[in-house]
Amino acid sequence: MRLMRVGSPGSERPVIVDRDGRARDLSGVVKDIGRDLLASNLAALANVDPHSLPLIEPGERIGVPLASIGKMICIGLNYSDHAAESGMPIPKEPILFTKATSAICGPNDDVLLPPGALKCDWEVELGIVIGRECRYAVLEDAMQHVAGFCIVNDVSEREYQLERGGQWDKGKGCDTFGPVGPWLVSVAEAGDWSNLDLWLDVNGRRMQTGNTRHMIFNVPFLVHYVSQFVSLQPGDIISTGTPPGVGMGVKPPVWLKEGDVITLGIKGLGEQRQNVRRYQAR
Repeated sequence: MRLMRVGSPGSERPVIVDRDGRARDLSGVVKDIGRDLLASNLAALANVDPHSLPLIEPGERIGVPLASIGKMICIGLNYSDHAAESGMPIPKEPILFTKATSAICGPNDDVLLPPGALKCDWEVELGIVIGRECRYAVLEDAMQHVAGFCIVNDVSEREYQLERGGQWDKGKGCDTFGPVGPWLVSVAEAGDWSNLDLWLDVNGRRMQTGNTRHMIFNVPFLVHYVSQFVSLQPGDIISTGTPPGVGMGVKPPVWLKEGDVITLGIKGLGEQRQNVRRYQAR
């Protein structure tokens, strides 16, 4: 099952993608794709025939695939080769930080560079979407709390993150620094989550290539681990870290600039495309 939402910000409507890749209007079946739907384990959609639903005309804006995301917990340095390019040791336990929900935007919305920011970077990541309330989960039951997966671009300002004191959150939560989508893909549809190819290009140049099999801490362990510190609610996302190839790791570093185009994807989960602009006050 591949779910998405289309429409202008704040007015998105629910969509299901059929086997031919065509978007179908779900608004006659469910009000939206939110916490209540996820908490029911998507049971409301189990018997829906997508081909019986109206087609969505191509060209509409694609929104975040979830109506409300309560929190986004991110994992730092979760690929050994990314830790090496960052000059940091492989963590003994997952590194956790949060990304402000005000950073979350649609998969093809513009990425806005903050005024004066000079070290903005990209990170393609697998997102875990929580479907059932989860606290102190045992490892063996962790996947029972997962509704599906999505793509996250964990856009980062490295000076804010590493040179301005405090926690990593400072460089992670700027507006538009969290494109999510295009789809929420169910666990069954996603297939082998431990062997998914990831990639990211900047201006057509391949920068990141990776596979989830190279994660230090895998999907069920992360759900189990995070739930020991914060309860996870339907609609929460765990962003699982990025493979090598970020701008910070290039010699010399390469940073995003106005006019750049970022394209990224994960096998079976779709693709994103963002134009990079400098924020301007209205």
